[in-house]
Amino acid sequence: MSRIGKEVVVMPAGVSAKFENDTLTVTGPKGTLSQTVDNVIKVNIDGQNLSFEIAHETQDANAKHGLTRALAHNMVVGVHDGFSKTLQISGVGYKASVSGNKLVMNLGFSHPVEVEIPEGIKVACPSATEINISGIDRQKVGQFASKIKYIRPVEPYHGYGIRYSDQVVIRKVGKTAGKGKK
Repeated sequence: MSRIGKEVVVMPAGVSAKFENDTLTVTGPKGTLSQTVDNVIKVNIDGQNLSFEIAHETQDANAKHGLTRALAHNMVVGVHDGFSKTLQISGVGYKASVSGNKLVMNLGFSHPVEVEIPEGIKVACPSATEINISGIDRQKVGQFASKIKYIRPVEPYHGYGIRYSDQVVIRKVGKTAGKGKK
């Protein structure tokens, strides 16, 4: 039995869950999320508690047990609180803004980079060098943040590029040969 799968997911007030046709649906103040559950896992809804059991043993039942519980916990947190990621932009002339349903960034290329914002994701730019990505689906928020970060990865010599706000960039020392010698 999975250690993570054994833990009970406690749903806060205002969050409800429903399990029908191998689909777990969690509804809360911020929205609704659904996830298909493998038939190896049995879902128990007892008031505000959500628990999972292995229905029948298979080779990967423990992994699916823990995975299903983790996904359900993320759904409960998402519909109640939501998830967010903050990106920082570093570089001379690098900036970002939101126009309509697109994130427009000037990142040192010969053209501005426009990225379509997926449905269910909110993007805000409180300053020209900061991007806030938020939503109820943890996977979508993280995937979109990673996609933005991939457009201009941080280079280690000057630190230019896009990084997470809590990411530490290890800087490299530049060339020193020939300096001061004549």
